[in-house]
Amino acid sequence: MNPGEEHGAPSLGHPASSLRNHLTVSNIAMSAAMNRLWLLLTTVLVLSATGLGQGSPLSRAVTTADNRQPAIPWPKQEKAVREKLAAKVKETGKKPNILWIIVDDMGYGDPGCYGGGAAIGAATPNIDRLAKEGLKLTSCYSQHTCTPTRSAILTGRLPVRTGLIRPILAGDKLTSNPWTGEVSMPTLLGDAGYTTLLTGKWHVGEVVGMRPHDIGFDEFYGYYPAEKEISQYVDKRRYPDLVLNPKRLAAFMKVAPSHHLIHGFKGGKTIEVSSVNSLEDMARADQVLADFTKQKIRELGKGDKPFFIEHCFMKVHCDNFANPDLEGISASKYPFKDNVREVDLHVGAFMKVLEEEGLLDNTFVFFASDNGPQMDAWPDAGYTPFRGAKGTTFEGGVRVPGIAYWKGVVKPGRESDDVFDLLDLYSTCAELAGVTDKIPQNLYVDSIDQTSFLFDDEGKSKREVVYMWWGAQFTALRIREYKMHFKVVIPSFPRLYIDMATVQTVGLAPWLFNLYIDPKEQETLGHRRNAWLASIGAVAKAHEATFKKYPPKNVGLND
Repeated sequence: MNPGEEHGAPSLGHPASSLRNHLTVSNIAMSAAMNRLWLLLTTVLVLSATGLGQGSPLSRAVTTADNRQPAIPWPKQEKAVREKLAAKVKETGKKPNILWIIVDDMGYGDPGCYGGGAAIGAATPNIDRLAKEGLKLTSCYSQHTCTPTRSAILTGRLPVRTGLIRPILAGDKLTSNPWTGEVSMPTLLGDAGYTTLLTGKWHVGEVVGMRPHDIGFDEFYGYYPAEKEISQYVDKRRYPDLVLNPKRLAAFMKVAPSHHLIHGFKGGKTIEVSSVNSLEDMARADQVLADFTKQKIRELGKGDKPFFIEHCFMKVHCDNFANPDLEGISASKYPFKDNVREVDLHVGAFMKVLEEEGLLDNTFVFFASDNGPQMDAWPDAGYTPFRGAKGTTFEGGVRVPGIAYWKGVVKPGRESDDVFDLLDLYSTCAELAGVTDKIPQNLYVDSIDQTSFLFDDEGKSKREVVYMWWGAQFTALRIREYKMHFKVVIPSFPRLYIDMATVQTVGLAPWLFNLYIDPKEQETLGHRRNAWLASIGAVAKAHEATFKKYPPKNVGLND
């Protein structure tokens, strides 16, 4: 019996034997290099045309609709989890609360439970406890930078589809509103009776129509841009040519993003609570934001409606400045490490409030980073054991910490290396809220409902493939333990994966790595040592084909 057959997943053997009837070139012996390349490309195209799963016998995923990402069916665990969740709603009398905790630029190797913590000068006991009492994902994937990830988890769609393919920066002029036509997570949950709140960093647009309280959130309390885009106004040590030149600073402020703490409400009411006028103001921002989230958990937890809170830390995005009230709290004493410790303290405080309010057994908590560490800012940056960093689609840029917790529902102490994409949170939470029927039918949705993976005691992921895009360029994918690159981001100087890097197209064959034996993606297997090269290429072709019927948006960021 092949893996997954008892759960209803298709076997690997059957599609392959079926495909042999379609391949007319499979027995042709070709020795010349160009003929071998032609055979490879022909095989990919033929495999793609068969329509089996995702176009490859390696894939167990099944297509249920032409606008939905194919998923691996696991009927037994899906049935068990549906019954488990229904019993939970009956027990509590309402749908579960949802709390997303998103850290900015935390590396895979920063938390102790992922190999960092005290061993690298910044203990993370609260994050570690969350992992110990929940499910630790070791193959959790984000997008390569913050705006793409933040849009993906709220739309369930790859950034290339929405047009939000890179951070929106000072001076950018979008040609259209990327949120037009999208059905956001807070909109779905609002329709299901949830109160919705985003606290902290937004970075997905600050013009009217693109703010959190314009795209479905009932309330927003935070900052529109990233920490660095605010602190640069007042940091004369790092930006003397800006801060110490009054005329230049005045000119920059005309196009600069907001440096205000914003309190916004659905319907448009927007209050500028305070402004960042010093590095100390910026350094204390996360404490202010965390206090607000704790207050709202207590307030909303007493109500009759379930809540959805997305708490987005400003930290640990560069430039990092230690909270003056916590300076030196880490063993390292470096500002970045102090801020990792601060983030951990706030995570612990959120969990303590949930416990004090009796909400732990009816709140789904998910902790993650929005991308890998920004190594350009070294030593003001995080750590990853993998190749690459933020700004690349090597593992170091997109493989992030991911922890699922729900007391009494998620089995404590679980660990899984099955793949999970952060955009799966969209369909997963829609299922929890009972509004999967409201997910758009006129758009291609890349998200997969992973409730059965996360909440079954021995759950298997329903995701077979993670697709990786760098801007509007399809660069890589992961299927099972294999990672294939079509384009790569290569630094011209150590660590400078954003400021001094180039995008390169690979040569005759895609770069193929087996992450089980080469997790650092150092030496490609190519066609020399792997039989699946063409089959994985077919998966890429099938993915690209989805853009024909459902074309991507271009909102002015495709430069």
